[in-house]
Amino acid sequence: MKLKEKVMNKLLLIISFTLASLFAFSQGRPLTGKVTDAGGQGLPGVTVLIKGTATGTTTDINGNYSLNVENGKTLVFSFMGFVSQEIIYSGQGVINITLAEDSKLLDEVVVVGYGVQRKKDITTAVAVVDDKALKDRPIVTVAQALQGKAAGVQVTQPSGKPGSGLAVRVRGATSVLAGNEPAYIVDGIRTTDINGLNPNDIESMTILKDASAAAIYGAAAANGVVLITTKRGSADKPVISFNTYFGFSTLRKNIDVLNTRQYRDLMNDIGIAYDPTWTRFGDWTDETFGTGYQQSYQASFSGGNEKSRYFVSGGYLTEQGMVKPARFDRYTFRMNLDNEIRSWFKLKTSLSAWTIDSKDTPDNASSGRGGVIMSALNTPPFLNVYKQDGSGWFDPNPFQPSWENPVAYMQGPDQLTRDNKVLGTVEAEINLAKGLKFRSSAGADITSHRWDYYLDPLRTNYGRQNNGIGQSDNSNHMVIQIENLFDYTVKTGEHTISALVGNTLIKYEGRGTYIEGKDFPEDTNVKDLWAANQISTGGTWHNANSSVSFFGRLNYDFGGRYYATFSFRRDGSSKLVNKWRTMPGVSAGYRLSSAPFMQKFTFIDDLKIRGGYGVTGNFQGLSDQAAFALWSYYRRDPTDPLSGPGIYQLSYGNPDLKWETTRQTNLGLDLTMFDGKVLFTFDAYHKQTVDVLLNVQLTSSLPVSSILTNAGEIINKGLEFSLNTVNIDNRELNWTTEFNLSFNKNEVANLKYTPVYYFGSIYSNNEFASRVKVGDPLGTFYGYVSEGVNPETGDIMYKDVNNNGIFDPGDRTVIGYGMPKVTFGFTNNLVYKDFSLNLFFQGSYGNDIFNATRIDLEGMFDSKNQSVAVLDRWTPENPNTDIPRAVGGGNVDNVRNSTRFIEDGSYLRLKSATLSYNVLKNNAKVSFVKNLAIYVTAQNLFTITNYSGFDPEVNAYGNSAVEVGIDYGTYPQSRTFVFGVNVEF
Repeated sequence: MKLKEKVMNKLLLIISFTLASLFAFSQGRPLTGKVTDAGGQGLPGVTVLIKGTATGTTTDINGNYSLNVENGKTLVFSFMGFVSQEIIYSGQGVINITLAEDSKLLDEVVVVGYGVQRKKDITTAVAVVDDKALKDRPIVTVAQALQGKAAGVQVTQPSGKPGSGLAVRVRGATSVLAGNEPAYIVDGIRTTDINGLNPNDIESMTILKDASAAAIYGAAAANGVVLITTKRGSADKPVISFNTYFGFSTLRKNIDVLNTRQYRDLMNDIGIAYDPTWTRFGDWTDETFGTGYQQSYQASFSGGNEKSRYFVSGGYLTEQGMVKPARFDRYTFRMNLDNEIRSWFKLKTSLSAWTIDSKDTPDNASSGRGGVIMSALNTPPFLNVYKQDGSGWFDPNPFQPSWENPVAYMQGPDQLTRDNKVLGTVEAEINLAKGLKFRSSAGADITSHRWDYYLDPLRTNYGRQNNGIGQSDNSNHMVIQIENLFDYTVKTGEHTISALVGNTLIKYEGRGTYIEGKDFPEDTNVKDLWAANQISTGGTWHNANSSVSFFGRLNYDFGGRYYATFSFRRDGSSKLVNKWRTMPGVSAGYRLSSAPFMQKFTFIDDLKIRGGYGVTGNFQGLSDQAAFALWSYYRRDPTDPLSGPGIYQLSYGNPDLKWETTRQTNLGLDLTMFDGKVLFTFDAYHKQTVDVLLNVQLTSSLPVSSILTNAGEIINKGLEFSLNTVNIDNRELNWTTEFNLSFNKNEVANLKYTPVYYFGSIYSNNEFASRVKVGDPLGTFYGYVSEGVNPETGDIMYKDVNNNGIFDPGDRTVIGYGMPKVTFGFTNNLVYKDFSLNLFFQGSYGNDIFNATRIDLEGMFDSKNQSVAVLDRWTPENPNTDIPRAVGGGNVDNVRNSTRFIEDGSYLRLKSATLSYNVLKNNAKVSFVKNLAIYVTAQNLFTITNYSGFDPEVNAYGNSAVEVGIDYGTYPQSRTFVFGVNVEF
């Protein structure tokens, strides 16, 4: 028995060894090797994978690897930044591989502060908008190209007027009085105005969102930095491009108002007498809103050779608004030259010049203060445009003679604004040694501004009262910028170090004159101010300031896996007594996809985690003499002997005044999957702004009521998501998607000295719409809580918030928020053969709008025409309604700032839809034409929103961050259709 057991045990042991051998044989033979780059340097972290399986390994720090492989299997060697290589295994014991650099991937660089960096190596929060976002889109201003294209960047068009500026917010608003716009760096020179830049000249825009990226720009970077790179020539066959388009625009949505019969009934209720012969059934909306148009002609020439390259462009764009006389005409010229003088010496020139002629349509004002939009809604419907006596005078308002009809406001004045700018740099680059470069540049930003206005005695009542009014405003500004920096890069083994140090000198000087006169000659062709009988006011001004900066940055890269960046900037400004402050920045990153445990996730191409912290500043709100006591003069009756004008104190000095400082922390990750078909980016940030500039209120007994000081703290916290996917990619059909989503929470964290500030004065009820207080976000609406219409009296009932039993100002509370909780952009691009369709959606969620327009349209407190909503007003026969009674007499109790006028401002908009067709593309039969494409674009085709006004993307106070989301007769955005042609020779 024991013998049998021994035999059986031996047999089982033999079988076990046999099976183990077979299993081992099935696992393959042992293979070793080394992976190197073209220079023979070992590459660590290279993925060595058996194709079609999850089996594989990674190379060690010296590039060595080992694994078991079955005969006939295919090995795949892949590493970020290198071309993947496949080898069929045929039983070798050693396979050494040399990977070639992937030039396409390595060439994908991003412009950062004072240089470029490979996209895959970036450890900070940046977003890139390239020329693809501009192609085949009739974009008027460069800022429009940023809207909805980058997570964390909110772009709002406060007004639909041609050429109107856009409000750009990078990760929320940080300031009350200082600016909230990002710093713009165009080809290396800082500027505050990009309205005249030709979008067709833009190669790319990089938005430095977090402080670790922007800290190298110091006191200019608290609101982010937008680096704009324009197109340059290439060493290739010369290229001639010509682009043109034509479009027309119309009012997207109308607001219905009372006709003459309904208006007369309302006047009866109010108790205003009218002439029964007034029977004209006019529609001032039709008289005011027409059809606008756009035209654009752009041409460029580029080319060169290895030693010299050029890019030259010129363009003309005109946009006539749908409400006259709003108009925007822009003439642009650009010349970029690159010359290699010697192998060690390069010279680069960037020059841009433009002229903008514009005419304004006054909006954001009541009908009694020149607001064309409100006048179109409020003017009595029975009035004629002109008097019927043939005099050519506009028909006066019988109830309010000083209130003009909207056509009078539009056609009354002759006015023109002309802005000229020259923006240019010259940069020299010298190779001092291997890896060491010296760059020196000199740039200038030269601007001239002229505004002329004439209102003759025949056109408006106000013009007649003054027997003509003339105004003229002229100014010139010049900024000189000089920069010098050393840039050094060295690579030793797996260590790559790059460093730069430099300094910047910026000097600004501006001068201007203003003059106003009245009582002009009877001959209305004489409009020059020298002919005015009375000079109402006039004066000159002169401002100057300068700043000096020293900066540096150190980048460290270990084997393409570990990254670190350190930067600093020390700024000094002539505006302050204590002039100097230092702003550091630091960031780090780790390529998590290089870790051994990540190799089983074969669908992941690259995964990098990163984090950073930095300090930036904001001195946009500081005047040239902000820290010093200022005095001003006033004219008085002459004395004998003459003793000069009177003098009074304008402001108090503050030697402790500082610029605003923002400290920001950022955590993020970058993920690439499925052979580059899915790109995902996530960022979380905390942004704390201290030393916020505020006008602190002083006792009324002092000659100056406030003092500018650092007295606040604002916090922004947010999350950003960005997802780009290639959904379909084959020979005939390509479909890609870009989506970004941003969450931002803004809060006033601290206010010193003055506990609350009020902003956003509403003319009709003389109340403030917004307040700034600790615990609230900027853009908080403040007012009463409406509890509807009292069915017995017909008046609005307001909630007794403070529970004191009476209605008083203490019942005011927070009633809404103008800033959105979420902003997003969504782009789909489909290409089928020679056709392409681009659909761009954009919108916001969680923001309210204070619809102050309804105060004048539903107030029924004077003779203004009203919206059709008042047809449901309270009467004894109609007691159950949400529209109060007609009161008249200037009684504004029913239109106090309250929740009655707060509306949901969320919206989803098809911002643009473009269908294009490639008529010719590298067709040998038509050799002189390289490419020819035609397209049609619809802008603002539809908008999904609950907002009852003209448009939800609105702000009567322009770029203000504290008076955001207020609609008070704002020029609405239009629906536009554009037809264009792009041709390349």
